[in-house]
Amino acid sequence: MQTRKKYIFLTFLASWLLLFFFGGDQLRRFAFFSGRKAEARRNWPRWTDRTLLRSFADPEELQRDGDPSLLSPRERRAARLSVHRSSGCRMETCFDFSRCERHGFKVFTYPPEPGQPVSETYGKILSSLERSRYHTPNPKEACLFILSIDTLDRDHLSGQYIRNVDEKIRGFPLWNGGRNHLIFNLYSGTWPSYTGELGFDIGQAILAKASFDTQSFRPGFDVSIPLFSKEHPQRGGDGGRLRRDSVPPRKKYLLVFKGKRYLTGIGSGTRNALHHIHNGKDIISLTTCKHGKDWEKHKDTRCDKDNVDYERFDYQELLHNSTFCIVPRGRRLGSFRFLEALQAACIPVLLSDGWELPFAEAIDWGKAAVVGSERLLLQIPSAVRCIHPERVLAFQQQTQFLWDAYFSSVDKIVHTTLEIIKDRLSPHRSRSRFLWNALPGGLLVLPDFSTHLGDFPFYYLQHGYSPSKKFTALIRAVSQAGSLSQPILRLIQAVSASQYCAQIVVLWSCEKPPPPSGKWPQSAVPLTIIQGRRKLSDRFFPFEAIQTDAVLSLDEDTSLSTSEVDFAFLVWLSFPEHIVGFPTQSHFWDAEQGRWGYTSKWTNELSIVLTAAAFYHRYYHSLFTEYLPAGLRELVDGLAACEDILMNVLVAAVTKLPPIKVTQRKQHKEGVARPAECGDGAAGTPRPGQRSPPAPHSAPAEAKGTAGSRRFSQRQDCLNQLADWFGYMPLVSSQLRLDPVLFKDQVSVLRKKYPSLER
Repeated sequence: MQTRKKYIFLTFLASWLLLFFFGGDQLRRFAFFSGRKAEARRNWPRWTDRTLLRSFADPEELQRDGDPSLLSPRERRAARLSVHRSSGCRMETCFDFSRCERHGFKVFTYPPEPGQPVSETYGKILSSLERSRYHTPNPKEACLFILSIDTLDRDHLSGQYIRNVDEKIRGFPLWNGGRNHLIFNLYSGTWPSYTGELGFDIGQAILAKASFDTQSFRPGFDVSIPLFSKEHPQRGGDGGRLRRDSVPPRKKYLLVFKGKRYLTGIGSGTRNALHHIHNGKDIISLTTCKHGKDWEKHKDTRCDKDNVDYERFDYQELLHNSTFCIVPRGRRLGSFRFLEALQAACIPVLLSDGWELPFAEAIDWGKAAVVGSERLLLQIPSAVRCIHPERVLAFQQQTQFLWDAYFSSVDKIVHTTLEIIKDRLSPHRSRSRFLWNALPGGLLVLPDFSTHLGDFPFYYLQHGYSPSKKFTALIRAVSQAGSLSQPILRLIQAVSASQYCAQIVVLWSCEKPPPPSGKWPQSAVPLTIIQGRRKLSDRFFPFEAIQTDAVLSLDEDTSLSTSEVDFAFLVWLSFPEHIVGFPTQSHFWDAEQGRWGYTSKWTNELSIVLTAAAFYHRYYHSLFTEYLPAGLRELVDGLAACEDILMNVLVAAVTKLPPIKVTQRKQHKEGVARPAECGDGAAGTPRPGQRSPPAPHSAPAEAKGTAGSRRFSQRQDCLNQLADWFGYMPLVSSQLRLDPVLFKDQVSVLRKKYPSLER
């Protein structure tokens, strides 16, 4: 008996030893990760405090912080798919990539069904899709399809609920079980549970949905969008509310909420508990029971007092005078309050467990919002009080960036949805998380141009990159070059003499062939002739011949000296995201006419630098050609004297910065006589007296007779049409002009670097 017990004991001991040696490592790892999860829960909310840059946000935080949520979109998709291998659709299983190979990423919207009502909001979405550069009227070219049936409101108690959707979509020959389709939805489910049911089978379609819960969300396939009202602007939209004088970042109130309190049903628990954190001083939490038809039947003992207190405060005043805004769930997970807080620079404190945040695949919400837990409501006040003022300002700045980049209009919400889907088609060329979460934003950074930060003009200062020290001169020619006395030949000689010139490219916009090589002047740099299509927008085409970061755009009759070119290029090297040039013009609001005015008079105010003589980054060629829709470029080609205005508007919309004017020799005037034009011209090709834009140092266009008046009128019409298309006026005014050191000073000419500029 003793021997048997001894053997049992030895066997038991041996088993434990084997388990320790061969399985102990896994047990230790399990305990380690469990400890990390527990620690993460205890340390909520979590953020990183580092040495902050002037913008109050460390760019490295946007890329890596030791948190899996900060991985790139590509890495997050891979991590999620490894967990959800057996769940629902993925791009690899429910999307036909072959449809996108031949014509690229093209989007087709179904033609409207006769007698089928469409809500105002869905009409805006369809309009945004049709305004997109990806839109195609040909379904054979399409990679992605959008239904014309309004699927935004799927609450069957709503008046905008569309019935029998299943029957209708099954009759569409392009439906194909929903494959390669995108469905938009804002409201799903109905009283009392408000589940995510849409009332029809979406099949293999991608769902772009508001109030998406993490359980039904298909990672790497669906897209979570924000809930927005029918009043949300189609394009443009109002800017954020954070101003330069908003320092220190603390406002009158620390934390506020004003909204409905549900007495029963889903979403009532969180809102019913909000009164516990109200102190009447720096934390204001106001609720009202007055909503719904039978609220009095369910009112509790707090309702009467809550209703009185609720009327004492104005919602907009609270919103704009608070540092943090509580954004609790409503009947559904999302609410209008989320976008309202973003715009007001009121840092959202999210209390909506299980909500897949809008565009979370690309946006790092940890830098713009405090994501809380409904169960930890009472810890919110102490948690937000612990945030340092520098971090508060960094949060506020990020709310303004995200609002302006992705949420201020229906256009931006729709285009962000499309760009996220497009990134999934080519993971090797998708935008990094940094590009989505740093100025100017993912919509304005084209991965087809490059995925290296140093190739864009926006990231030099942050990452220590610098543009190349040479430039390419791009001269647009519209007349025959016959002798060395013609302006274009003198211009080639002056530009090629610059020590910074790498090459000269002549864009020949004429039916007649260019002169033989023997008639072009000899220069120290390569001279390349490119045959253009005789369109004004051609001058901003991303030609492969342009390899330098800087482009010097010139008209054939521009008069510049080598010193002017050298100095302007050195200025551009310090401001590579700006347009830097010589002839300037400005815009203004004409209150009498109710439209934007335009003037070329010499004043202290400027907002446009004409591309007849201007430096800018070559990336703007790609933005002009590939980012802007074809309809906008056709507008430019149809209006003489418009393409340079569009380039200035585009750069201002991207950078929010004005152009920079540099020293010019004012005695250089544009002559009235014009060289003989080539051929009869084409649509949009300027004819005598309609040239676009005027040469540097020109007199005001308003004073040049009928032809000048016609050109001026066209430029003003162009400016107003562009403002209408963008939804606002992007141009930024400035009074800055940069001159060389000692310019016009009464000192010896020998002490001046550019003495010829004063002659």
